[in-house]
Amino acid sequence: MTGGNRGTRVVGTHETNVWTALHCVNHGVREVREKQMNDARRYVVIGGGLAGLAAAVWLAETGKQVTLLERRARLGGRTQAMEVPEVADTPDNGQHVVASGYRSLFRYLDSVGTRDHLEFPGAGTLRWPGGRAVLLHTKGFRAVRTVLGAHPDAGVLDRLRALRATIRLGWQALYQPADLADITTEQWFERVGMPATAREALWDWLALGIAAEPVQRESAKVFADVLATGIRIGAQDRVGVTIGYPTVDLDTLYITGAERAFARYGVDVRFRTVARRILITDGLVTGVQLADGTEIPADAVVCAVPNSRIHGLLDELPEHAEIYAAADKLGVTPIVSTNLYLDRPLRTKSAMEALIGGTGVIDEVFDRQRMHGRNPDGAWLYCLTTSGAYEQIHKSNDEIVAEQLALIRRYYPEAEAARLVHAHVVKMPKATFSQVLGTAGLRPDQRTSVPNLVLAGDWTRTDWSATMESAAQSAERAVAALLDHAAAADRARR
Repeated sequence: MTGGNRGTRVVGTHETNVWTALHCVNHGVREVREKQMNDARRYVVIGGGLAGLAAAVWLAETGKQVTLLERRARLGGRTQAMEVPEVADTPDNGQHVVASGYRSLFRYLDSVGTRDHLEFPGAGTLRWPGGRAVLLHTKGFRAVRTVLGAHPDAGVLDRLRALRATIRLGWQALYQPADLADITTEQWFERVGMPATAREALWDWLALGIAAEPVQRESAKVFADVLATGIRIGAQDRVGVTIGYPTVDLDTLYITGAERAFARYGVDVRFRTVARRILITDGLVTGVQLADGTEIPADAVVCAVPNSRIHGLLDELPEHAEIYAAADKLGVTPIVSTNLYLDRPLRTKSAMEALIGGTGVIDEVFDRQRMHGRNPDGAWLYCLTTSGAYEQIHKSNDEIVAEQLALIRRYYPEAEAARLVHAHVVKMPKATFSQVLGTAGLRPDQRTSVPNLVLAGDWTRTDWSATMESAAQSAERAVAALLDHAAAADRARR
């Protein structure tokens, strides 16, 4: 059939269907080719700590081809369970606590299927020498008393002063004074007028737990930034941020689920593989050179190593000198964990108990029977954590055990007659980066000047201090940056 214009032809229905089919086939072929190109991209993750595990899991979830390089014979980095054959037990290399605002960490635990292994009891215990103890509530209306001063000797005037000082802390955390990075947390507490009873019962040990540094050394801005993050999350969720703990060992919580995910997605995990340098050509990553001289081709790299191990890897990155300098200035903080197996229970009031008014070497005592439902079988396990253990890290294991045992005997009447069945000491001289005065603003961003090279790790810039949430959040931001780059590259090809 023709119209008035002899040069115009109306295509019949059958011919239209043929052309439509051909168009769909071509479009489908193009989509398949684009998917193949996307799947063919080689993503290399350097480091098998939590940041590296999270980055590898989340990249694999999107269908990416992932290779994970770990210098040791196991995953987990500074997070692991350890066998103690003398008592047939599996304690951790350091007890972990988690905050209810740890959104990125929760996403990771959802990905590996272990989020149900967290518990938020809503209360801990403050304990003074001689056994006097006060419950520290972190949920509901009773949490107000905690903030106003849970010290049993705090009077009405002290509580009113604590209320005023706490309001000042919150306000200055959200709207920070210009000099906050130039003072210690202790100086900040003094400035806002925080009473000694409130500091003793809450604020000093809370700051120590957040930054693994005593308030006399810790940067006030570090504590302020974390406090501001907690306030914002609490306002968004309309519920206060509370503290919880794992009900399983750290391998079960962080590692075994990731290993299952790696098997499911085909992630290539290479143990005892030491990366020496990330290779960059024409402004893009092309591979990773190993210590033995071999090279692994890579279309993108996540460098997820601690600041103490970053040197050499980024030599071909234009801004490597600035990142190395920041890594050096951040330094390291030692942590010592002591696992005491006693022949009787200490009759703790809660799973987590903070020792107040002692020598400052113990942050908290953790009752693993309460936390894990552990059967003691004649050996009750209590985990003691020393944050900022600058003096303790140089002592012998026997000295550390004697010191810690003597200390808990001051706080628990039941410990006086307790016999030590076994002790297990874990020294971590480079447990985390340091957050002392003068370190604010040093942490580098996850994105670099090379778009397919990103950094991850708790020491990179996040909303949190040196925590597992910081590690997970850094991985989340690093993966997002690589996926953005890949999407932009796909659009450019199309």
